[in-house]
Amino acid sequence: MTKVLDPDAMVRVLGELCAVLRRRGLPIAPPEIIDAARALVVCGLDERATVREALATTLVKRVADRPIFDESFDAFFAHDARAAGDLFERLRADGFDDAELAALREILAADADTGTLAALLGAGGDAELTRLLLRPDVQRALEGLGSQLQIGFFTQRASEIVGLGRASGGLARLRTALKGALGERGEAMAERLAKELDRTRGEVRDFVRREMMRRNPGAQTDAKKRRLERTPFTSLSDVEVEEVRRAVRRLAEKLRGKARVRRRHARRGALDLRRTMRLSWKTAGVPTCPARKLRPRDRPKLVLLCDVSDSVRLAARFMLELVWALQELFADTRSFVFVSQLGEVTKLFRREPVGAALGRVFSGEAVSLADNSNYGAVFARFWDEHQGLIDRRTTVVVIGDGRNNYQADEAWALAAMKRRARALLWINPERRGSWGIGDSAMHKYAPECTRVLEVACAAELEDAARALVAR
Repeated sequence: MTKVLDPDAMVRVLGELCAVLRRRGLPIAPPEIIDAARALVVCGLDERATVREALATTLVKRVADRPIFDESFDAFFAHDARAAGDLFERLRADGFDDAELAALREILAADADTGTLAALLGAGGDAELTRLLLRPDVQRALEGLGSQLQIGFFTQRASEIVGLGRASGGLARLRTALKGALGERGEAMAERLAKELDRTRGEVRDFVRREMMRRNPGAQTDAKKRRLERTPFTSLSDVEVEEVRRAVRRLAEKLRGKARVRRRHARRGALDLRRTMRLSWKTAGVPTCPARKLRPRDRPKLVLLCDVSDSVRLAARFMLELVWALQELFADTRSFVFVSQLGEVTKLFRREPVGAALGRVFSGEAVSLADNSNYGAVFARFWDEHQGLIDRRTTVVVIGDGRNNYQADEAWALAAMKRRARALLWINPERRGSWGIGDSAMHKYAPECTRVLEVACAAELEDAARALVAR
């Protein structure tokens, strides 16, 4: 067993660590601190990993709290950590001698109004700040805390209760007393104490933030989800792109399920009285099994025209993934991609997994990706070669920014598709304010569409998907 050289110091440091852990939400009772001290006596202080595991075993009760413990342990015992120990140890580490520290103790002891200030400065260690923050009146003041946007307001409320609002006045009096007792060194010490007070303000804000997460465990996840949903496709990192892609697949599964239910309900027509009465003879004339008229409905068809040029590639990738996953909801789906030429990828989408299919499309196997977009030529060619695909059951979906590189727009072809189709939807990753500016022909294409949807982020993509499935 390793001999503990200074038991008092060990207990004090352990108390400071437990104070930090309490502020971070770990419930630690006095008997558990005693158990932790006994564990350290048994295992010694020679091995950092052994000390960590001994303390974790005695202080951590929930699996979810272990990461918090590990983070706090590493920060508390870091080589450059300045929060360990009490205020006087930190001042001594900054070069103030015993005589100067004794003068500070005397001034703090002589002024009864500086008691709270001393606690906020950490004169009794971090346990004092923990005691102040865990007071019932502070906990009551944090009721209603439920959003990141409220952290500033509730931090101010908690700061007033623990006395930070009055601390500036107390620090001014302390500065005057230190200058009178120590001269220039007193002024230097006062500046150092002001930094300690700023550190305490940061600790209070961190405490309020952690309380918000503890009281609303799903808030961080929800906030991240909302941020991701509203982040433009062009601003997504590689990791975020993968998260959005997974969200698109979950959305497809959800829409498929809802569409199946709606289709099943749609087959149930009005009450068929004649069949109901015939069936009632089986139950002594009581119509316990109402019969309904069947209303067979044909599933709609889908024709997709998707620009895969560089300017819209990411939005197109997400939409193609969605359409690939939703194909079963349509009686027939015909998929085309284009830049300046038109290429059909229907068979590719049917035989390949979505990742492989899109990889081949965006590697240039379907159409050349080296050209500039030519919407007019693509629309005219599609009408000449594939107009037979469109009838009153067909929804035509165009995905692209409508930037035609100053070439003939051929909007007549789009108008012809709309007249023959059930609906013509255009999904555009550009904002409406950019339409018609520069080489954009959207001001000519938009009037020929049943509906134009702006889709620049995941939330708008979901709205577009719901509009597509509802057709």
